[in-house]
Amino acid sequence: MADYDESIEELRTRLAEADQYLAIDELLRRRPRLETEMSRPDLWDDANEARGIQTELAAVNEDLEIYAALSTAIDDAEVLADLAVEEDDSSVRSEIEEMLTRAASQFDDLELRALFAGEYDEHDAVCHIQSGAGGTDAQDWAEMLLRMYARWAEQQGLELELDAIAEGQEAGITTAEFIIKGRHAYGRLRGEHGTHRLVRISPFNNQGKRQTAFASIYVAPFFEAVADEVDIDETDLRIDTFRSSGAGGQHVNVTDSAVRITHLPSGVVVSCQNERSQHQNKDRAMQILASKLLDLERQQRDDELAEISGDRTTADFGSQIRSYVMQPYTMVKDLRSQHESSNIEAVLNGDVDQFMEAYLRWERAEAAS
Repeated sequence: MADYDESIEELRTRLAEADQYLAIDELLRRRPRLETEMSRPDLWDDANEARGIQTELAAVNEDLEIYAALSTAIDDAEVLADLAVEEDDSSVRSEIEEMLTRAASQFDDLELRALFAGEYDEHDAVCHIQSGAGGTDAQDWAEMLLRMYARWAEQQGLELELDAIAEGQEAGITTAEFIIKGRHAYGRLRGEHGTHRLVRISPFNNQGKRQTAFASIYVAPFFEAVADEVDIDETDLRIDTFRSSGAGGQHVNVTDSAVRITHLPSGVVVSCQNERSQHQNKDRAMQILASKLLDLERQQRDDELAEISGDRTTADFGSQIRSYVMQPYTMVKDLRSQHESSNIEAVLNGDVDQFMEAYLRWERAEAAS
């Protein structure tokens, strides 16, 4: 019989590490307090507070359940291995190896949590895609990026709420404003902030020449109830209403209730056109504006503009964080982490997690150096 002691000991070491980065003792103390809060009869008098507590309790339970399941899996594998050795029974070897492999894979996934060390990594993410240099190709590229992140969110079990979109003149889009909701949405997406470059044979060029196009994505943490935390002077706002430019329901409902808000002192512009009424569109736009202004204040306070979210970059030559090449070869390469993939089709269909993880590992290594 094979000796599985070393493999089991390695898993126990990883479990002890998980105990630390998940802060299991703190979660065990926190859970009964949250459960008490959830049982308050007046909790839902403040819906935002109730949703916050509900979300936090779900996250606490999720972490504790994962940790307990891994601990049990290791115990079960050890018991089965000991029994097999005692009885010299090789018939269960494949079962033990499968249990150990499955546990190791689950630890691989769990250990990503240790990379979410940012203050707001647990939060939802508000995102803005902007087409850049490259004309119609850039607008088409902006729409391709929106589709890529929508596919990624769907694969990760996250929710994408599209709040505003502006169609391009010939194809694609010029801008899109959306929120991705789910645990660690901002932690995963913050490394996507910056300019993305596409190189391909342009479908809009009759001569069949290669074309370089640029689009940028801005990412900030989203706060459902952030408006109370940010002092917004109404006199600093220009509020415009307009008819949405959705293409007949392709992206949003075409209505006369779209709202665009410009914060004059900072120049931040947000818009929303996907709610049922002008009032709802304004409320959502104010939430997005407040989140962006809070992010801007935090950047200015910490003097770390580039590390957290940063000023919007110009989507042009030399500014990209990642290149997507379709001709003369296929490759996606992140210029920070140096992570690359030759399967550009899979990436554009949502396989972006590999780049997000590589960025987080690169970021941690940079901080430690």
